[in-house]
Amino acid sequence: MTQSSRAGRTARRVAMDCLARREHSENELRRKLASRDFTADEIDATLSDLVREGLASDARFAEAFAANRASRGQGPVRIRVELEARGVAAELIDQQLRAHDWVAAASEARDKRFGGAIPADYREWARQARFLQNRGFTSEQVRAAFGNGTDDD
Repeated sequence: MTQSSRAGRTARRVAMDCLARREHSENELRRKLASRDFTADEIDATLSDLVREGLASDARFAEAFAANRASRGQGPVRIRVELEARGVAAELIDQQLRAHDWVAAASEARDKRFGGAIPADYREWARQARFLQNRGFTSEQVRAAFGNGTDDD
């Protein structure tokens, strides 16, 4: 994109437009700005300014992302993979994932999909367990979702 075709669209303006819609990780903003042919220097300066001003934050992004995905019935394994793909640091991911009760979330996802009754046969139990594992819950969380351990965790 040439300077004239950008028609006054600064890297900061593009980044702010993205942030106005939803939180973004720094890595996501970097990719979006690069796709619009801003130079690496423009991107670096813009992102450092936005972070310094508190307008862009990987911590805030990770918090919003994890809360959104957890409310949609996704588990910690899946959320971790998605946050890693968006360039969020491992310590921020760990911090956000510790903030949730994943056994209760697994139980809720199972109940919403299959009802509250515990399966009577192994085949149905396995089907429901696969569903939860595909949503990103660990084996321990899946097992606890079928028992009465949800009150303890």
